[in-house]
Amino acid sequence: MSYNVSKSIIYEDNHLIAVNKPAGILVQGDVTGDPCLSDYIKAYIRKKYNKPGEAYLGTIHRLDRPVSGVVIFAKTSKALTRMNKMMQDHSIKKTYYALLQKKPRKLSEDLTHWLVKMEDKNVSRAHDKEVKRSKKCMLTYNYLGTANHKFLIQVNLKTGRSHQIRAQMAKIGFPISGDLKYGSRKGKGSFIYLHSKSLEFIHPVKKEKLLLQCPLPDEENWNFFSDFG
Repeated sequence: MSYNVSKSIIYEDNHLIAVNKPAGILVQGDVTGDPCLSDYIKAYIRKKYNKPGEAYLGTIHRLDRPVSGVVIFAKTSKALTRMNKMMQDHSIKKTYYALLQKKPRKLSEDLTHWLVKMEDKNVSRAHDKEVKRSKKCMLTYNYLGTANHKFLIQVNLKTGRSHQIRAQMAKIGFPISGDLKYGSRKGKGSFIYLHSKSLEFIHPVKKEKLLLQCPLPDEENWNFFSDFG
C-alpha cells in the first residue's frame, strides 16, 4: 500500500517522531518482505534532513499490522534508551478504542490474564491462571456507546503484550469486530476495529508532558463514532 509519511506525522522534534499508522501496514519488516513503517520513516528523515547513508530510527513499540493509530519512534539513541525504560516501567499511558460485535456484559471492567504467545500460529492465548511460559497482562475497558450495530469501548493498557487487547477481549467472549483470528464472525482481512488513540508521557529529554492523539480512521463504521474523536 502507498503511504505518505509527511501527511501522517502528529509529532516530530530532534528526538522523537510519531505518526498515525494506517491499518494494513507493518511497523517493522517481517518474512513477507512487505514495505514497513520504519523504512518509510527512515526514507523521510534522509530526504528531509539530507542525511547520507542510513538514518537512525529506534523502534519503541509496535502495533499489529491490522491495527491503526499512533506509533512513536526514537530519532536518537538517548531517546530510545529512555523511552524503552518508560515502557518497561509502564509510565506511558496507552489508550485504545475498539469496536465490538456485541455489548459487553459489564460497562467497565479490569481484566487480568496470563498470556502465552504461540509463535507458530502468531496468536496469543489468554488464561485465567498462570501457566507455563505465560506473562501477566492487565487492562481496563470502559463502554462508551453504540451505533450501527457496533459497540465502542475505550481500553487503557497497563501492560503491553503481543495481541493483548485482542486476546483478552476474546477470552471474555467479546472479540474485536473484524478480528477473524480471535473469533469475530466476519472481517475484511486488512484491518480490525482496534485503534491506538493516544500516548501520554513525559518527554525523555525535554521533560515536558506530551499527549499524542490520532483521529479515528475515516471508515464507515468508525465514522458513526466521530463524536468520540
